Order: sequence, then C-alpha cells, then structure tokens
Amino acid sequence: MAVYVVATYDIVAPKAYEPYVPQVMPLLAKYGAEILVADFGARALEGTARAVTVVVRFESEEAARGFYDAPEYAPVKQIRIDSTANANMVLAHEFVGEPA
Repeated sequence: MAVYVVATYDIVAPKAYEPYVPQVMPLLAKYGAEILVADFGARALEGTARAVTVVVRFESEEAARGFYDAPEYAPVKQIRIDSTANANMVLAHEFVGEPA
C-alpha cells in the first residue's frame, strides 16, 4: 500500500538550505519516491501555512522508512533541519476504502 510523506516548514537560512534539494533528489529516486507536490508558496485554507509544502509518494511504508532512516540521508536531513523552522513531517497511508 502506498504511503505519503507530507512535510511543511519555513526556510530560515536560505544559503544553508541551497544544497538540500540537489542532494535529496537522487536519494528519493533511489527509494522509488514520486514527488507529487513541491510548493514554495502554498496558501493556508485553515491554520498557518509554512513556506514549503512537499508531498512525496512511496510504494510502501518500508520504502519511506528506508529513505528516511538511510545513513546516506542523515547528513542531507541535517541540512534541512539546520536551515528550517516550524517543521512538520508526517507519514500517511493511502486511502483504500473505509476510514480506519
């Protein structure tokens, strides 16, 4: 069953953030991820929108966790952590019928 990683955050150190996207893209590809949304200007319908909203589809929770927990992602993840604030990242399962 597909899962989606939904991330929202504000970039607080743009220069420090610059290497994140070029470094994360090959890792996402390695784990079979598909970027469905990458918006640097999403607007809130409710609540507080963050500067960046990303939705990534993985074929399974194992693939998503494999990516997120991969040793090669750790230094790239640290770039994002160090250069952003107000981060929220969730893993949500694909809807396939009645709500759980």
